[in-house]
Amino acid sequence: MKSDLIIRTMTRKDVDMAVDWAAAEGWNPGIHDADCFWSADTNGFVGGWLGDEQVAVISVVRYGSSFGFLGFYIVRPDCRGKGYGLQVWNTGLERLEGRTVGLDGVVARQENYRKSGFSLAWNNARYEGKGGGETAPGVIPLGSVPKTELYGYDRQFFAEPREAFLGCWISRPGTQSLCKMHGGRLAGYGVARPCRNGYKIGPLFADSPEIAEHLFVSLKAGVPESEPLFLDIPMPNTHALALVERHGMRPVFETARMYRGKAPEIGLCRTYGITSFELG
Repeated sequence: MKSDLIIRTMTRKDVDMAVDWAAAEGWNPGIHDADCFWSADTNGFVGGWLGDEQVAVISVVRYGSSFGFLGFYIVRPDCRGKGYGLQVWNTGLERLEGRTVGLDGVVARQENYRKSGFSLAWNNARYEGKGGGETAPGVIPLGSVPKTELYGYDRQFFAEPREAFLGCWISRPGTQSLCKMHGGRLAGYGVARPCRNGYKIGPLFADSPEIAEHLFVSLKAGVPESEPLFLDIPMPNTHALALVERHGMRPVFETARMYRGKAPEIGLCRTYGITSFELG
């Protein structure tokens, strides 16, 4: 049976609606996420329409020449079970052909992702706590570090360079971007951004558990005590798990990090906070 679904690249305005859909699903996106997601790849969002009404969305953001990340896979609730999602999914994956593709998916749906060639790498878990507290010594604004040094450091934790995305991510209104130096070089950085509900820290990269602790408590101190605070950690990093438990944070849900193609070699043991479940 021929489908009436029209699939095309989304506009910047369409991305705003996709973020609203994500909020309705309980994903709690950042207030300014759409700006930065768009800056990462202006052709990285695919939607499905029935006439003038959008019914499905997926993000297939490309980084460099070899990597892509799939996210924002949502079908409007009243249009589910009709095959629209699969059509958009297939179109999105075609756009990432020839690249290693990552995703953070619903744990219970791993078998569906395996059918498209994805394999489990590890699980991530979102933890929730509260803001407040005191800052740690030696933590400075990330803006005081040359951008080239930041981009070089970040490259240790991501499959490809992502300068355009990072430049936006660390500079949105209400966002805290902090770092710590060791021996005259960047040894860790973290970002806390305002979300629909509270704040999220991500990324949080650090060369040692002590540096991660200092960055975390300093970012936490910049969040009002009445506000929820979220951190998405990779479960294989036992130091990250110890950090959230030490601060009395509670687990909210898990995702399955999966890759189609060779998984990138990244500093997982120094990753204390995932940047974004939508863009990696």
